[in-house]
Amino acid sequence: MNNGSSTPDFILLGFSEWPQLERIISVVVPIFYVVILVGNTMIILVSHLDPKLHMPMYFFLSNLSFLDLCFTNTVIPQMLVNMWGPEKSISHLSCMLQAAIALDLGATECLLLAMMAYDRYAAVCQPLHYVVIMHPKLCHRMVLVAWLTTACCDVLICTLTLRMPRCGHQVVDNFFCEILDLIKTACVYSKVLEVLFLSLTVVFLLAPLTVILTSYGAITRAVMRIKAATRWRNLLNTCDSHLTVVTLFYGTLISMYMRPQNNSAQYEGKFIALVYMILIPSLNPLIYSLRNKDVKNAVKKILCVKIWSAKL
Repeated sequence: MNNGSSTPDFILLGFSEWPQLERIISVVVPIFYVVILVGNTMIILVSHLDPKLHMPMYFFLSNLSFLDLCFTNTVIPQMLVNMWGPEKSISHLSCMLQAAIALDLGATECLLLAMMAYDRYAAVCQPLHYVVIMHPKLCHRMVLVAWLTTACCDVLICTLTLRMPRCGHQVVDNFFCEILDLIKTACVYSKVLEVLFLSLTVVFLLAPLTVILTSYGAITRAVMRIKAATRWRNLLNTCDSHLTVVTLFYGTLISMYMRPQNNSAQYEGKFIALVYMILIPSLNPLIYSLRNKDVKNAVKKILCVKIWSAKL
C-alpha cells in the first residue's frame, strides 16, 4: 500500500493461497499466452490476405480474434508480473482500466457470437438471400455498433464503481481486476448500480444467448428436413466450430456469474476465470482452423508463399 496516497494500489491475491500451484500456473500461462498471440494473429492475417475468406463469417471471426488478443494482453502481462515479482499490487488507475476493458470486451464477445449465429442462420436457412441479408456494409455497421454500445455502457458502469467509497478496502481476491470484485470492495451499497448492472447483463448476456439459441433452433429445423446425408453433414460442418466456441464461452461465463457467493465458490471462480481468460482464447483459433477446410487451405497457401519467397 502507498502511504499518504488518496488512491492506494490494489492488492491482487491471485493464487497466493497455493504457492506450489502458483508456480505451476506461472509456467503454464506463458505457453498459452504464446499460443493465443500466434493463433489469433494468424486468424486475422489469413482472413484479410485470402480473398476466399472475405466473407461475413470470417470478418466476424477476425474481430473475435482481435478481441481475444486485446483481452489477454490486458490481463496476462500484469498477472505474470505479480506472479514472478515480490509484490502483488496494481495501481489504482491500471486496475480500473483493466476492469473496464475486460467488461467491455466480454460484452462485445457476446454480441459478436450472436452475429455469427445469425450469419450461420442466414447461410443455412436463407441461402438465396444470403448476399443481400449479410451485406458487407451491414456487417461492418453491426460490428461498429457493438463496439461503441458496449464501450458507452462500460464507461457508465465503471464511472459509478469508481465513485464508490472503499474505506481502505483495497484487497481483491482474484488474479485480475474484475468489476464485480471492485464493487465488493466498496463499503457502501448502491441500488442504482445493482439495477443497472443486472439490466446490462440481460442486454449483453441473455439477449445474445437468445439470438444464438433461436438461430440454431431454426437451423436444426432446416437440417431435419434435408434427406441427403452429404448435404446434411456439410451444413453441420458450417456450424459446429461456432457452436463449440459458444458452448465453451457461455458455459464458463454462466459458471462464473451464476455461482453462489461464498468462500469455496470464490476459489472455484478463480479457476473458472483462468479457463475463461487463458484456455478459451487459445482454443478459438485451433477450433476454427482445425475444423475448417477454408482456413486450413488459406494457412497452407500463405505458409507455402512465405517458404517459397524465403528460398528465392
